Amino acid sequence: MKFTKMQGCGNDYVYINCFEENVEDPSELSKNMSNRNFGVGSDGLILVMPSDVADCKMRMFNSDGSESEMCGNGIRCVGKFVHDKNIVKKDIITVETLAGIKTLEFFKDDKGAVLDVKVNMGCPIFNPKDIPVISDEEIVKNLKLKALDKEFIFTCLSMGNPHAITFVDDVDNFDVDKYGSILESNPAFPKRANIEFVEVLDNNNLKMRVFERGSGETFACGTGTCATVVASFLNGKCHRENVDVKLLGGTLNISWSQEDNNVYMTGPARFVFEGDWLL
Repeated sequence: MKFTKMQGCGNDYVYINCFEENVEDPSELSKNMSNRNFGVGSDGLILVMPSDVADCKMRMFNSDGSESEMCGNGIRCVGKFVHDKNIVKKDIITVETLAGIKTLEFFKDDKGAVLDVKVNMGCPIFNPKDIPVISDEEIVKNLKLKALDKEFIFTCLSMGNPHAITFVDDVDNFDVDKYGSILESNPAFPKRANIEFVEVLDNNNLKMRVFERGSGETFACGTGTCATVVASFLNGKCHRENVDVKLLGGTLNISWSQEDNNVYMTGPARFVFEGDWLL
């Protein structure tokens, strides 16, 4: 079976062209292919599929085999995948996900290859039951959770998947694995949560590290970056639009539009290599 390795800000996935290939057990395949010692090595598996309601469909599986609703870095690479491989040859496309249909706009090089992708990530979701998170707040901004020796205050929302954002003074030297691995499975999160640790640089610049549910710390998280800007704005820590978020793998630009309330994410998408998986 042919596969393509791609990355967006270092958030790397294995992509399968399901217009041509058939995957019977994507959960098990994701665990096997994602293994960095015995497989391809990735944060997970993404299937690029035909859709009845959009130009294409993506299904995304974490490295532990669990399926997620949405992946911001992954969907940018899906856009480059279908465009540069001539599966869908448009400048603006739609992609079906478990978090709804997303619209992608391409920015290309002088040879017509996609370099950056702007994604309409939709409106943030604040209702605790829809995130989901257990809280009596209408907008969850003061969720206090303890992990080992530290207490954290979280702002929680969904960008199609659950996120919990907390602010730290020095994110570079923060032990993300130590605390993130405990917090992601806190009983307050019925479906677990992606945990974002954020350092505020100024009104237009944030620095973030993320512990993704089902994958551990990754170099970037697109939905998490969107959630980070929304949460930071709600807490008076940054502007609403044109905010650069510096991640371990690069920088994403986020705008939470005042006009339509949608969050727009712009960032890179890159091919890494292709190969054959020996079934």
